[in-house]
Amino acid sequence: MLPLQLAIGAQGILLWVPVEKLFMTQIGFDAGSVAVMAAAYAAVVPLLQVPFGIVADRWSRNGILVISCVALIASSTLGGLSTNVTMYVIAAMILGVYFALQASAVDSIVYDTVLEETGASALYETWIGRVRIVESGAFVASALAGGVIAGWTSARLTYFLSVPFIALAIVAFLRFDEPRLHRTSEPVALRAHMALTFRTMTRQPSVRQVLLLAALVALLSQAVFEFGPLWLVAFKAPAALFGPYWAALVSTLGVAGYLTSKLNLDRHVTVLALALIAPAAALTLALSQSGSLAVVIAAQALLALSLGIIGIHAGRLLHDGLPSAIRAGVSAGVGTLSWTLFLPFSILFGWFARAHGVLLSGWLLAAAALVVGLLLVASIGRRHEPVAMATGETVPAKDEIVCQDVVELVTDSMDGALPPDRQEQFDMHLAGCDGCTEYVHQIRETAQALDAARMAPVSNE
Repeated sequence: MLPLQLAIGAQGILLWVPVEKLFMTQIGFDAGSVAVMAAAYAAVVPLLQVPFGIVADRWSRNGILVISCVALIASSTLGGLSTNVTMYVIAAMILGVYFALQASAVDSIVYDTVLEETGASALYETWIGRVRIVESGAFVASALAGGVIAGWTSARLTYFLSVPFIALAIVAFLRFDEPRLHRTSEPVALRAHMALTFRTMTRQPSVRQVLLLAALVALLSQAVFEFGPLWLVAFKAPAALFGPYWAALVSTLGVAGYLTSKLNLDRHVTVLALALIAPAAALTLALSQSGSLAVVIAAQALLALSLGIIGIHAGRLLHDGLPSAIRAGVSAGVGTLSWTLFLPFSILFGWFARAHGVLLSGWLLAAAALVVGLLLVASIGRRHEPVAMATGETVPAKDEIVCQDVVELVTDSMDGALPPDRQEQFDMHLAGCDGCTEYVHQIRETAQALDAARMAPVSNE
């Protein structure tokens, strides 16, 4: 996975990110218009994530990542050229296309690579943790360099200097040999693929709960990274502090990846500790009016760290319950839900910050962190074995359909006589088993041929 890690690292050298809010204030943004900008690209992402995820499942996850880099180059270039709020909002909407494209592809690639190489998902958290460490290192380096470059020259220049690194990421992605596990099944019609993806997201209780947990973690993480710098503005922090602050914040992604590989997240006490730490850190931000800037930065870093660990754990819980053929599409549903929720959340945050100040807006983060903690506690004991193994076999959970069941149930399925939950399990099995897909296809063709023979007119001669 070296080319993938190099690509993620190069893609993470975004020199403009640590000084973005500073640049935005220079071209006319305030706390309210920052929230409007965030809402603008939050409105774009939910419309595109699941469709792009389905395209990644049916075509190439690596190809989707290449296209995402092209969108990131366009966004960075237009952002650097912006001289007013409207122009920058357009650049942000293109950035939303980037987020939509790359949302689930990396996690799905890493999970399927581990599954193909080892036959199990136990090392997923370790490898995705390594990817996060590389990504975090790139973020830290670009945060420090971006702050220095902005101080020596201008914040605008950092946008243009980021473009060559993104182009390097495209080269690395093209050299990566992606896993083929999602292509082992017999191709199905696009409508059937989309229907199965959406049914899995909406009708399976275990998937729904983990999807909601992962989406809320993503929402809260996005809020910390999007609105966290506003606390520095409220405390009138010097411009030179923005770079180191951002470096400390993004370094939590790598630290979270490292700690996840060391922690036993099957232990109830570990999960309970994480469920308490996140709301406690968010509550510290809510009470920051009487605190110091150092305490605020520490609380944001602790909140981001705990959310990073919870997010990786939720990702494995989600992937373990999905066949590879619909993995990226369903995983993209996490991003779609999180951005859908982030849209009203960002508008509410902007209104609250204008009316009562940024510091008191921390209560909104505390409320979201409390919900994350409750869902995390509810997920205890929900770890599953992978649905689709690298060999193409299906590992059945309790009450899950296996190949022998398909033989017995195919007639009822064709007649529409299966209960909805059983039909859903039937479709899930077909999505991950090419042998059963071919068997059902032959049965349907045979039945159609027999029906056609019965309907044919009988000759009188």
